[in-house]
Amino acid sequence: MTLAFLFPGQGSQAVGMGQDLADAFASAREVFQEVDEALQQKLSALMKDGPEDQLTLTENAQPALMAVSVAAMRTLEKEFGVGIEKAAFVAGHSLGEYSALAAAGAISLSDTARLLKLRGQAMQRAVPVGQGAMASLIGPKTDLALAEEAAKAGSQVGVCVVANDNNQGNVVISGDKAAVDKAIEKAKELGARAIPLNVSAPFHCPLMQPAADEMAEALAAATILAPRAPLVANVVATPTNDPEAIRRMLVEQVTGRVRWRESMIWMAETGGVTRFAEAGAGKVLSGMAKRIAPDAEATPLNGPADLEAFAKSL
Repeated sequence: MTLAFLFPGQGSQAVGMGQDLADAFASAREVFQEVDEALQQKLSALMKDGPEDQLTLTENAQPALMAVSVAAMRTLEKEFGVGIEKAAFVAGHSLGEYSALAAAGAISLSDTARLLKLRGQAMQRAVPVGQGAMASLIGPKTDLALAEEAAKAGSQVGVCVVANDNNQGNVVISGDKAAVDKAIEKAKELGARAIPLNVSAPFHCPLMQPAADEMAEALAAATILAPRAPLVANVVATPTNDPEAIRRMLVEQVTGRVRWRESMIWMAETGGVTRFAEAGAGKVLSGMAKRIAPDAEATPLNGPADLEAFAKSL
């Protein structure tokens, strides 16, 4: 068995996430406390009790999701003896890339929390609310080629690009609202369904350049070490453990495409991964894994029972 750990992105947050881990394990509580202290904010209370609209704010959702992922991984290591070294690779969807790097010891937990808080704030500042949009193109006819054709039609009236190539049947576009609206029309003509996403900013498109500039400055000052397992990076869909390459790609991913489908294919076919374990909130990536690499096993690691069963299965 060749294992890869996956780390979810924005959209997987929910009030109460990580609470069963915190109730059961001191190692999880320590993670949440360290994140609270780093941010000088009671983020753990917001995660436990809400309100949901505050947890969903990008600047809160990003560090909160990372905290749950790292709590799961730290608990897996401290309580069940399964360290990140068991994995051939780690990968995270958008902000999940930071979770992967924190779990793999490349960036300290406190630094990761502060970087993600800034990332969320910078993304929100980059484009006034209402000017940008994102839409998910779905359905059996939806693939990267269809999405790129739709985005090309949208780009006639503004910025519009493919933001997330998630899996066959699920591709996300992002850009100026008028351009995304036009792309949605084209996508429907081409046989796809289109669902506007309830997001506060158009992520992973050129409109995020001001946020990329802010992150470049912050990341230049951050300590980044070689991860204990190679990172399959969003923007290149291949592995690296070079700290300077990671620093550069974390900046590029603010405006760049999340090449998730390609990343998963690389791990399954070239990397030989036969089992994916999704550490943190929800099971979105486990579902994608089953669609992209049906021969591989995909396991969400959400609560204490998941961690125990996973550890026993290794």
